[in-house]
Amino acid sequence: MEVHVKAFADMTPLELYKCAKLRVDVFVCEQECLAPELDDRDQDAVHVWIEEDGRVEAYLRVLDRGVESEYVALGRVVTRKETRGKGYGAMVMQEGIRVAREQFHADKIYLEAQTYAEGFYMKQGFRRISEEFILDGMPHYKMLWEEKEN
Repeated sequence: MEVHVKAFADMTPLELYKCAKLRVDVFVCEQECLAPELDDRDQDAVHVWIEEDGRVEAYLRVLDRGVESEYVALGRVVTRKETRGKGYGAMVMQEGIRVAREQFHADKIYLEAQTYAEGFYMKQGFRRISEEFILDGMPHYKMLWEEKEN
């Protein structure tokens, strides 16, 4: 298993293709969401993914403050259908939080979670900060992770 962390400009065409394919396979095909998956924010993101045996198993992107929200944000969090439940999602989330903290000095991290996945994000330390809202035809919550003080 390999964990990758790269800016858009540092990704190879094959890496970009594999990550985009996973996103389209899940968000567009599996979830039948006809929203623009490639939204012109990828160029401003740090991309985090886990690859095993040449396949991207889980992916997310990290966006600096002001790109998606007032906070550093995680987005496009996805795991491959065939390997869900094997811990890849939690691993990529922990790496995404690490990247947000180290590269962007985040003490708060924002994301917009599909409602069904709220419990998963809560296990990663996020809490709901909004009522349910519809985004791209699907119910979501705004969620926030905050660095714990010792």
